Amino acid sequence: MSRSGKTSVLIICAGNICRSPLAEGVFLHKANLRGVAERFAVDSAGTGDWHVGERPDPRTRAIAAEHGIILSGRARQLTRNDLRRFDHLICMDEANRRALARMGAPQAKVRLLLEVDHWAAVREVPDPYYSGPEGFQTMYKLIDSACDALLDELLAVAP
Repeated sequence: MSRSGKTSVLIICAGNICRSPLAEGVFLHKANLRGVAERFAVDSAGTGDWHVGERPDPRTRAIAAEHGIILSGRARQLTRNDLRRFDHLICMDEANRRALARMGAPQAKVRLLLEVDHWAAVREVPDPYYSGPEGFQTMYKLIDSACDALLDELLAVAP
């Protein structure tokens, strides 16, 4: 648990403009709906620096808006301080997990988002950046289901 007394969760993808900001928004939206948002500190970051300072991809913002979720953050790159500061480091794919390992992230804090979703038919959330609208729909469905599972799990162990 972070110094604030909240369970801190950092959601990580490659550029922090598609998958991780959507997962951050979905998780917070679900926590708000359940009335438990004050129990969590949630952020997102990318392993790369290509999009630092940019808003989430317009296609990501559009799919979020379709579901009543507003994404207001800006892309940022993962830092070594994040590895210490956050209780949970949630990755979208194995490449993200390997990047965290190279940075020295404690293995006990790192896992794939879809590892918590027992209904997921895949292990990784595919990067939709170079895909069409169907890629963004798939991304949303995977993240939506997994965020329910992650929230359930964290609430079961949080004080």
